[in-house]
Amino acid sequence: MSIEYIETENAPAAFGPFVQGVRFENLVITSGALPLHPSNGEFIGGDIKEQTRQTLDNLSAVLEAAGSSLKKVLLITVYMTDMDRFSEMNEVYASYFPGRCPARAAVGISALAKNAQIEMQAIAAR
Repeated sequence: MSIEYIETENAPAAFGPFVQGVRFENLVITSGALPLHPSNGEFIGGDIKEQTRQTLDNLSAVLEAAGSSLKKVLLITVYMTDMDRFSEMNEVYASYFPGRCPARAAVGISALAKNAQIEMQAIAAR
């Protein structure tokens, strides 16, 4: 039983002392995914819908690099700086999880790294 560290060029590189994700046995645990451009790590800006799409695309890339996918997500934690935008985020979120969605928590917080409006972290099966 060993921990494998996940790194992919299809998602933004970690910009601090953390990794994109880890794989342990049949679990994949991601670090928080932000709405950053995968190739240069720059913040994409835009409204909450655009930021949600990019965040989920980045999360998906890490999961796929670990041998998993959004279809195998067990739990997602969503962090938002403006819970008044929850329904807009939820509209985009639902399009990434057709059918049955994973368990989820949504947390309103005052600030996120890179001034993002949203961040997501996942636990998935492999």
